[in-house]
Amino acid sequence: MRVLIVKTSSMGDVLHTLPALTDAANAIPGLRFDWAVEEGFAQIPTWHAAVDKVIPVAIRRWRKAWFSAPIKAERHAFRQQIQTEKYDAIIDAQGLVKSAALVTRLARGVKHGMDWSSAREPLASLFYNRRHHIAKEQHAVERTRELFAKSLGYVKPAVQGDYAIARHFQHSQEHCGVPYVIFLHATTRDDKHWPESHWRALVELMQQSGLQIKLPWGAEHERLRAERIAAGLKHVEILPKLTLADVAAELAGAQAIVSVDTGLSHLTAALDRPNITLFGPTDPGLIGGYGKNQQQYVSPTGKMGDITADAIFNVLQGNLQRTGKET
Repeated sequence: MRVLIVKTSSMGDVLHTLPALTDAANAIPGLRFDWAVEEGFAQIPTWHAAVDKVIPVAIRRWRKAWFSAPIKAERHAFRQQIQTEKYDAIIDAQGLVKSAALVTRLARGVKHGMDWSSAREPLASLFYNRRHHIAKEQHAVERTRELFAKSLGYVKPAVQGDYAIARHFQHSQEHCGVPYVIFLHATTRDDKHWPESHWRALVELMQQSGLQIKLPWGAEHERLRAERIAAGLKHVEILPKLTLADVAAELAGAQAIVSVDTGLSHLTAALDRPNITLFGPTDPGLIGGYGKNQQQYVSPTGKMGDITADAIFNVLQGNLQRTGKET
């Protein structure tokens, strides 16, 4: 049996789909998946053993020059690739009109998705042959697990979902060298940032721990922030610019992670690493960290600056004690 998954973005949403694959692969022997996903996240599905083929799509980039000759050629090539196979089922876990119209509609096979009252954009449900009601008041991971179970005809397991990608990076844990902690300081929204002074204070509190602190970054302004946080401190390493797979390998080898609300915090959860995610104006609610050893620290005032370095240091100590590396 071969199934096409349509879950194109964002990073967190793509990662949240992985436990549903694990459920389905355990329930149906021989089940294999192809996955249509935004090109920037195309590495993620390859880490799951049940995925055979990844079909990159570039809707975000294409819409900037939709009718240009090069983009039209890319869109034609994508259409040919997604229509190569006739699938036993197509599961649109995105629930948006653009993905349903530009991806799901093109694929060959019975199309499954959430019904009018369940989909993020109700109009998307008009593109599906089979529409399933999925209760909204549950974590995004559980909603997707339920959608897969109803689409493929098995009972959703009652146990916590398994991303099943940590084993892909097991070598990182076995060969990590000097024990280290990662601080994920970068996020897109200004009001989700923890102040640099607080990061610096936490780094200084960690000085006597014997642990190395690693600071990843993606954009130039994030690298400059990392340099300011690390200035003059020998126990802090600013990582080079890394691919998503390289970032995952670093996270997989960490003793613990502290993060703001960002896609990489969901990657940390998917890798089963102990993580403290800091929330201010955003509510972890039904989209917070899902998985083993995930903690949400929510500002009592909704302001990130009101989360103190001392408070996070104390929580981090507990995590490190559980992993055998006391501060």
